[in-house]
Amino acid sequence: MKDATGRRPLRLGACLSLTGPYARFGGQAAAGLEGWRRLDGGAEVVVEDDGGDASRLAALLPGLAARCDLLLGPYSTRLMRRAATLIGEAGGLLWNHGGAGDDVQASAPGHVVSVLAPASRYARPFLDSLVERGARAPLWLVEGSGRFGHQVCAGAEAAARALGLETVRARPDGGSEDEWDLLCAGSFEEDVAAVTAARALPRPPRTVCAVAAGVREFGEAVADPDGILGVAQWFPGRASTPGIGPAEPDFLAAYRRVTGAPPDYPAVQAAAAAALAAHCART
Repeated sequence: MKDATGRRPLRLGACLSLTGPYARFGGQAAAGLEGWRRLDGGAEVVVEDDGGDASRLAALLPGLAARCDLLLGPYSTRLMRRAATLIGEAGGLLWNHGGAGDDVQASAPGHVVSVLAPASRYARPFLDSLVERGARAPLWLVEGSGRFGHQVCAGAEAAARALGLETVRARPDGGSEDEWDLLCAGSFEEDVAAVTAARALPRPPRTVCAVAAGVREFGEAVADPDGILGVAQWFPGRASTPGIGPAEPDFLAAYRRVTGAPPDYPAVQAAAAAALAAHCART
């Protein structure tokens, strides 16, 4: 089938976690791609469920690549790490919208295009806000079990050192007798647990920032989420008119028609990657 210009629609494929441990994010990314497709008018979207499993991803990706003109990576740094290795070995091209780990973004040169800010830069806006606050306190860093959290906290340490902020590596239930701030970076569940434990201490942190708080579900998973800061690749209302892809109000309306709810940043970064990939292919 061809579109009104006589061209065959671009076929864009993505392995996303519609089930499994990353389903809350993979489902949003898939809905974001559907919203973009409806607005683009000249593309097809094919999504395969990787189930959050690297072995399943490895089995699906080659066949999906063979059937599609453009290929988007999975959501999660761990899965994207595997996808980057596969695409590098195959000599293909993969658009990375869901793996922010610095090692992933530097892997397979010439075969991976990343649209994300890397994990090592996640904490910088939060650190800048602490500096602007004036009254400084030690920043306690709680990292999750994976490499992603380690990269976020390592980047925070380096940036804090340059800004003259003191950092402390800590357990979520460590706490301090004096004023202190908290940054936690792990899985969604790890961040929820770390924030819950820290706020239950006799002297809780004065300021809390959690990577997972960048999505709305975090507000449902912790008690009294007001005042907790999050990290997100996008937030509504701050975007200028894009040179490529749909305007923000149009995309938000299209996404709401797909899901009945507003998007979080996983949906928007997937749509942004699709828009960039399609533009490059057509150009």
